[in-house]
Amino acid sequence: MSGKADPRTAGEGTTSRTRLDRGRGALGPALELVHTGRAPTRAVLTAELGVTRATAGAVAAELEALGLIRVDARPGAAAGSQGRPSHRLSVAEDGPVALAAQVHADGFRAALVGLGGRIVATAPGCETVDADPAKVLGSVVEAGAGLLRTTGRRCVGAGLAVPSAVAEPDGLALNPLHLAWPAGAPVRRIFAECVRAAGIDGPAFAANDVNLAALAEHRHGAGRGARDLLCVATGHRGVGGALVLDGRLHTGSSGLALEVGHLTVNPEGRPCHCGSRGCLDVEADPLAFLTAAGRDPGPEVSLLQQANDLIRHHYDDEAVRGATEALIDRLGLGLAGLVNILNPDRIILGGLHRALLDADPQRLRAVVADRSLWGQSGGVPILPCTLDHNSLVGAAELAWQPVLDDPLTALT
Repeated sequence: MSGKADPRTAGEGTTSRTRLDRGRGALGPALELVHTGRAPTRAVLTAELGVTRATAGAVAAELEALGLIRVDARPGAAAGSQGRPSHRLSVAEDGPVALAAQVHADGFRAALVGLGGRIVATAPGCETVDADPAKVLGSVVEAGAGLLRTTGRRCVGAGLAVPSAVAEPDGLALNPLHLAWPAGAPVRRIFAECVRAAGIDGPAFAANDVNLAALAEHRHGAGRGARDLLCVATGHRGVGGALVLDGRLHTGSSGLALEVGHLTVNPEGRPCHCGSRGCLDVEADPLAFLTAAGRDPGPEVSLLQQANDLIRHHYDDEAVRGATEALIDRLGLGLAGLVNILNPDRIILGGLHRALLDADPQRLRAVVADRSLWGQSGGVPILPCTLDHNSLVGAAELAWQPVLDDPLTALT
């Protein structure tokens, strides 16, 4: 038997390796396309990447070998279609996960989130938040570590969402007012230390909760397909905003952009903790709504849930309807100013603002159109956020980003 390799087999191997070598730089873009649902088939992946079908096949095969996606080579043909259907691509349901954590004024929660923004498992939320961030973050990470032990999933990293501006590059929570944490708490460092102490692999990140909600909605929810996306939302207290420009979260020079909660919408309104009066933060959040509706906040459930329940179940009550209209007008005034400055092609609303939009969408859209220059020229679509726990999903996106950037380096 000759010791020489079959030239046909050798040629095929060389061609296959060449295709994969050419496609390695496309692994990240390809994974992001599947992750965001923009490449459901190999044919679409080929077109989006601008490569040959063979190279796209090699890229998809490598991502499948890494346990990140699944390739269905024998999909069923649609009724009435002709020809062989293209291989279908989907995220691997049993693949790696990211640990996502969220802390807000009424508690905290941990979850495991896979590719595609799919929540795999969640831990029961805690309803009390200690004034020491290290205690809180240690508890939420331990809850996440318990989920990893139970599921046996590989973890690519961890992300944390907090209701505060997070300054870059040090990861300091500058204004966690509703948590009673000290201003400037080094939440990213503390979170990373907790993650390492729990034996969890991968890098750890932290960012503002509304920024992360916007990122999740842009990739997987109501913001998908928008080029310049504005997100405005209430948390359990306060109002936040975020902007996605050309597919990337805009955080400014030091992570502090889009503090929309401190737009003045009622000059004679309530004092705000920023030193001004009548800011969105104190004029259009759940506490402001309950106050306007003449309701005393109860301790049994979160302020956000109390406000949402009033709108959804008691809208016929005159006081509730009046409070809804008042907050819609304040919110619309703030949105109009943002439209004039940012000229987004879509606005999405979350938290209490989603409930306000659902209650009277025409009123809100009319206020924005009447008060904004660009709104009068045709209107900006205003839509509700669609993802459950979008800040958690966004926190996971932070941990997934290194994998999306370079799957081979991140996983091997």
